[in-house]
Amino acid sequence: MELEFDDFFSLGILLVVLVLFVFLIYMIIKRVRSSRYHETGSASDERNLMDFGTPVKTLYTSSKILTLHKHIDITDENENIVYQSRSKFLTLHDRTKITTADGSPVADMHSKLISLHERHFIEMADGKDFTIASEFWHIAKDVIRIEELGWTINGHILQMNYYISDEKGDVIGVVGEKVLSLHDKFCIDIYQPQYEKEVVAILVTLIHMLQDRRRSASSSSSSSSSSASSN
Repeated sequence: MELEFDDFFSLGILLVVLVLFVFLIYMIIKRVRSSRYHETGSASDERNLMDFGTPVKTLYTSSKILTLHKHIDITDENENIVYQSRSKFLTLHDRTKITTADGSPVADMHSKLISLHERHFIEMADGKDFTIASEFWHIAKDVIRIEELGWTINGHILQMNYYISDEKGDVIGVVGEKVLSLHDKFCIDIYQPQYEKEVVAILVTLIHMLQDRRRSASSSSSSSSSSASSN
């Protein structure tokens, strides 16, 4: 019994789907293992403890999914809200206010509308201003500069962790993202508590950047699928 061309084609499609499925499972497992996220009430990731020691404080975030505004609650180890961020609805510059739980201002954030560097501007309530800009020529790494402070955020496209370092290279905070979550959950272990409010402003900005990237990737994927189906 000879196999026809359609049989080979169907077998090839099945093989491609199987390979993609295996690759997807591999990526999920890799991300689960690499993520340094830990739940409220649990100890910091063992790798954080080995690499940087015990953090002074850990904060947790959860984004509200059923809201017209980008709303993020930032809680402590006891699940008490200590900071909140809220973005304006229908704004091209992602204008966002960050406050304490009682409404005291912490920082204002907005983005540059068109920029190759994903440039965001932070205005702290105490008068300090700084800019966050990503470097686009890295292939696997994600390097984000905080120019005025001399700080750097380092990440990796296959991992869900980001490391905030000061101008000396000492760690300020380690961000871990929960792998499977509808609410984009993050935790951050803080090692230099004197910069807590700056770290909170950076964390909110980082979350916005990641969410914008995913929306852009999803839109591109949908557009490609629509073009392919129309052809």
